[in-house]
Amino acid sequence: MKTRLKVPFIMLLMVLVLFTSVITKPITISAEVDVQAKTAILVDAESGKILFEKDADVALPPASMTKMMTEYLVLEAIKEGKISWDTTTQITDYPYSISADPAFSGVGLKQNKDYTVRELYEAMAINSDNATTIALAELVAGSEGDFVKMMNDKADELGLPDATFVNSTGLSNTDLGENVPKGTEPNADNLMSARSAALLAYRLINDHPDALEVSSMTTTEFEGDRIENLNWMLPEMPGYLSQFGYEGMDGLKTGWTDLAGYCFTGTAERDSQRLISVVMKTDSKEARFEETRKLLDYGFNQFEKKELYPKAYQIEDKKTVPVTKGKEDTVQIASNAPLTTMIEKGTEDQYSVEYKLDQSALNDEGELTAPIKKGQQVGSVTLVNSEKNYGYITADGEQNESVELVTTDKVEKSNWFMLMIGAITGFFADIFTSVVDTVKGWF
Repeated sequence: MKTRLKVPFIMLLMVLVLFTSVITKPITISAEVDVQAKTAILVDAESGKILFEKDADVALPPASMTKMMTEYLVLEAIKEGKISWDTTTQITDYPYSISADPAFSGVGLKQNKDYTVRELYEAMAINSDNATTIALAELVAGSEGDFVKMMNDKADELGLPDATFVNSTGLSNTDLGENVPKGTEPNADNLMSARSAALLAYRLINDHPDALEVSSMTTTEFEGDRIENLNWMLPEMPGYLSQFGYEGMDGLKTGWTDLAGYCFTGTAERDSQRLISVVMKTDSKEARFEETRKLLDYGFNQFEKKELYPKAYQIEDKKTVPVTKGKEDTVQIASNAPLTTMIEKGTEDQYSVEYKLDQSALNDEGELTAPIKKGQQVGSVTLVNSEKNYGYITADGEQNESVELVTTDKVEKSNWFMLMIGAITGFFADIFTSVVDTVKGWF
């Protein structure tokens, strides 16, 4: 009896061993994040590749995330030498009235006092102060109305889809009373989609890295008082707020209004990998940071930058291109650089490459004409993803997944005698072919 039981047991064991041996790599399960926000997006800050999105093109009032555009224009004016961090300005009646209104919880600006650009910028970026934002807008453009024109022009230049600006702060124009910026409607609101907010953040930190030096400050002094950053996810936030701290977080901008709900554009860097996240219309102050944590954890845990194809890669059956008028009939082609991109871990098999030959470099027969230089570009090599692909935050982002297709050798032009022989041979070959075709037609 024991012998009979032993045989099937051994067979079962062999089947289990065989089954285990055919599993050559672990099974990767894509764990897409469930974000409790009306709209959200997650972007690789280096390439602009979108790693996740949820209704990212829905335009909503962005509240104080609007100030990212004000920051961009102020930093651009500094970069161009129009103003400096030490430039001073005094407060006009309009921003003073906003600062004096307790409904706006301002830092308490005074008139007939000089404030530096640095002081005003820190209050705007760290404490989201509205009055200092307006003061900077007036300094840069002369009036907030003219500054709003600059904001919209810059939005067009940066390619922000669904972005419309009506003031510099993110308040509703209905909150501004008689100070509604010239050229805008009294009941209008700024509008931005999560995609636009992410692209604005992408351009802000790449074009003006100084923005992160300020946005990463947990506190600053203003008029002798300490003001705290509204970004609770910064590491080393004091007291109760420390529970929201996130490793690598150094920006960027919170926002809240009744219409917008609680919003946040965040950015964090870990191991030389920087991500940008946006959540809009969450339920509470805490929720905007909790949902941001979900997004960033998803990005850092699930994605990696990886070289998928090396330099000099060749597609097996497309290693050469025919050549005419040369000493060689063909020339080898290959990629001139490695193909590297941000991918979800374990999805390498979803990627392949394709050649796109430059038709203007070929004759009607699809041949290159000698002479041909080594390293001569004849097209491009492009990554192809067979599964999901959210694309890029920038219009030209797809170029990040393409490199030049070049010749690996030179081909000299054949001498005049060989070209003449080839031409004569071709001439008689054409006559022979015509005669054969005619004869065939008789029968």
